[in-house]
Amino acid sequence: MWLLVLIVWVAVVWAGVVFATMIFPIALLGSTLVAVGLYLLQARAILVPDSSAGLSPVPPPKTGKGRDPAYPHYLSSQVWKDGRAILRTTAPSIRIKTDKTLRSVTNALMSGRRAWFLFPVWFGICGGIVSAVVPVFMIGVLIMLMYAVTVALGMLVWLVCVGMLRAVEAVFMLAHRILQTCPYPGCYARFTLPVYACSTCGRKHANLRPDLNGAARHVCQCGTRLPTTIPLGRYRLQAYCPHCDRLLPTRVGRVRIEPLPFVGGPDAGKTTFMALGVDAIHGAVDAAGGQVLFADKSDEQAFRKLRGELSSGRISKTLPDLPKAVMLDVALPGRTGDSRILYLFDPSGEHYTGASKVEEMRYLAHGEALILVIDPFALPDVQDHLLESERQALTAKGVVLSREDPADTFTRLRNELASRADGGKQRRVAVVLTKADLLRQTTSGRGIDDLAAWLTLMGLGNLVRELNHQGAEVRYLASGLPPQRPQIAELMGWLSGLRLTGHLADGSSPAAVELTAGDVRRPWDTKPRPVGHLPLSYLIFRRALAGATMMTSALMLIMFSLLLLSTWMPNDESATLAASAAPQAAPIPLELAGRWQGIVRPTGSDDYRVRLALTEGAAAGERAGTVDYPELRCSGTLTLEPVADSSGAPVIRQEITEDPGDRCVATGWIALARMSDGKLEYRWFSLLDDVSEGGTPGVIAKLDRRT
Repeated sequence: MWLLVLIVWVAVVWAGVVFATMIFPIALLGSTLVAVGLYLLQARAILVPDSSAGLSPVPPPKTGKGRDPAYPHYLSSQVWKDGRAILRTTAPSIRIKTDKTLRSVTNALMSGRRAWFLFPVWFGICGGIVSAVVPVFMIGVLIMLMYAVTVALGMLVWLVCVGMLRAVEAVFMLAHRILQTCPYPGCYARFTLPVYACSTCGRKHANLRPDLNGAARHVCQCGTRLPTTIPLGRYRLQAYCPHCDRLLPTRVGRVRIEPLPFVGGPDAGKTTFMALGVDAIHGAVDAAGGQVLFADKSDEQAFRKLRGELSSGRISKTLPDLPKAVMLDVALPGRTGDSRILYLFDPSGEHYTGASKVEEMRYLAHGEALILVIDPFALPDVQDHLLESERQALTAKGVVLSREDPADTFTRLRNELASRADGGKQRRVAVVLTKADLLRQTTSGRGIDDLAAWLTLMGLGNLVRELNHQGAEVRYLASGLPPQRPQIAELMGWLSGLRLTGHLADGSSPAAVELTAGDVRRPWDTKPRPVGHLPLSYLIFRRALAGATMMTSALMLIMFSLLLLSTWMPNDESATLAASAAPQAAPIPLELAGRWQGIVRPTGSDDYRVRLALTEGAAAGERAGTVDYPELRCSGTLTLEPVADSSGAPVIRQEITEDPGDRCVATGWIALARMSDGKLEYRWFSLLDDVSEGGTPGVIAKLDRRT
């Protein structure tokens, strides 16, 4: 009785062991699939939704000293947070699922007496679940490696884009000789990058350029995407001075700022000539089909007031404060090089009467052009030669004879510029003699058509020679009323680098459109992302990573499944290996080629003849000849097999094609070997395995060569 029980127990346990060997790879593969599936579910929950909240929240940008209110680039920080969040949430899920499954299997199989019989099955299932740690770890490492490689490649492409965009902008700024300066008194700073305000929320970005916050775009805290370079449209945002935080003109950075300082003593006529210059520029640009706008509304109002004073003949005294530039945005049709932002600086003449005051005007060192305004009635030689009647006439017309010699003004200016980094070497200097209409009415006004010679004659020879010595381009203009608009427009265009020559041929034709304040550019109007949604770049990168992770995981699972099946499950690989290890058949040699015939004497049946016709050189898989059994009335074809029998003899497959009496086996295998007496040994087998493994042939015969 106990022996029977023992036998039954052994049989059941053996069956359990066999079943366990089958269930182990299934449990291993299933556990791996579940673990990777949990990972992908967590990856999808974190990377796919379009929300800044969730398992890996995207906090708003940190602000403070040196920080812009912009989201950092996804690959610079958030991508690592997302990776940690996926691992942090996946590991507990896998552990909980594994513990629950192991407890359930143990309770089901190892409780009570059934444990004596089912422990092999339990071991196979639990062993497969526990062993899944290895492939899960390997697949996880591969996924993380893919994650890291993808991030590394993305960062490499991103850094290349940052470098290229910076280089493109640098080339653009250099090619167009972009100058950026502040027009406000107390600052007058020169800078390379303004502060830009978001077009939606107004938050200011001090470092809006390709960097860790993005290559082509920065994403503001409000979700608005802002361009990072001038060629991409950064100039369409409102700019501020990075030093004094005051408003800059539109298109700053897109076109060159050209400072045009008016230099002259008290009552020299700087303000009047500036007004004439603005009018002349406006008329010439309007005639060319371009556009001129004040960059500041206050400049428009001040200019309207100035024009009213000019028409009444009573111009207000310029305030003694340092000047704010009158900003003109000039856009001629055609290339960007035909546009300028002009800063017209018109300080009071008292600023040029002392060296310390000249030093305060730091804008003098920024530009390449200078307008030297000379009051002819401030020249001592002119004053000394005025007739009493001329003095009375000038006084009646409101002319004040200044005591500030223009030569002294120029000397102080020259000394201040020479002390600066560029040596004060302006490339273009315009010498403007004001009140020329009144001067021509005096005896001293003869010869002013050759202004350089006239100035030399009147005691300003040092000034003329000094200008020529500096190597600057110098042009002279005698200005009076009524104004000579074409000449003034040509002079102002030459000073600012604008092509205004010939656009205003008629001196009596001002601009048809009133000069007002406005904006030449098209403002940046990109809409922000909805509140609570991710920045668009974050969403794109997250979903791209999610797709790459899922594809990599699927590929790894397929490869692991194929490897497991090929390793664990039975297949024909052993037979293939055995066949490859067996002697390989050579082509039919000459000694076997030809026609052969012999008698087959089977046991228990009548003898019959066999006739073979073998083809020399027939290779494996090729037709090797024909076979004929006359007495059985059947015949067929012979094909050389790719293997040989255990003795190395070639094996030929026989296919019966004609058998009207149905007396022959349709397929058989023949092993042929040349005997020492010259005959051919014929052995017929019904199974190929019997041939290769040295089995007993069905029939044997000795064949003679037929002639």
